[in-house]
Amino acid sequence: MNEDILTTLKILIIGESGVGKSSLLLRFTDDTFDPEIGATIGVDFKVKTLAVDGNKAKLAIWDTAGQERFRTLTPSYYRGAQGVILVYDVTRRETFAKLDNWLSELDTYCTRNDLVKMLVANKIDKDDRELEREEGLKFARKHSMLFIEASAKTRDGVQCAFEELVEKILQSPGLWESVHKTRGVALSELSETGQGGCGAYCSLL
Repeated sequence: MNEDILTTLKILIIGESGVGKSSLLLRFTDDTFDPEIGATIGVDFKVKTLAVDGNKAKLAIWDTAGQERFRTLTPSYYRGAQGVILVYDVTRRETFAKLDNWLSELDTYCTRNDLVKMLVANKIDKDDRELEREEGLKFARKHSMLFIEASAKTRDGVQCAFEELVEKILQSPGLWESVHKTRGVALSELSETGQGGCGAYCSLL
């Protein structure tokens, strides 16, 4: 591990099939967007180093298929995760309705009770929107999650979603200090209803 890397974090991206999980990942890691991207088969995995408030973290980001036939992958996928991004499509209300199922699965298989959760309302660039921002924010607050609206197509909110998630993880040393001894880090706290530097709304975890 490089000396300037503070720690390595395991980040998951979960949600129903077709909500744009892989597109968000590709936009964040490679700054690309493929409108014809196919469904993920099994698990995709990418690594990217991110600097937050002067501290560098190496992110191991896991993107899994949303289809039921891949659920046998679930236990190993969740094991050891420090952060999770839960995605829904603002043009498909059924993907929002399934969020409780994904949180239940997260509670069942995750090995950490204090992992940081980020709710991402994706595809805000589309005109046929079925869900308003307030609905996502209310759900996020109810479940002590960070929240941001995003579009993998236009880049809106994508970088910020990952930055806010990593910042919150680094504010919780118990999530990562056991993995890598650290020099100690002081990061500003996010307020319950205030905005972070990128405009993500946060509920205290």
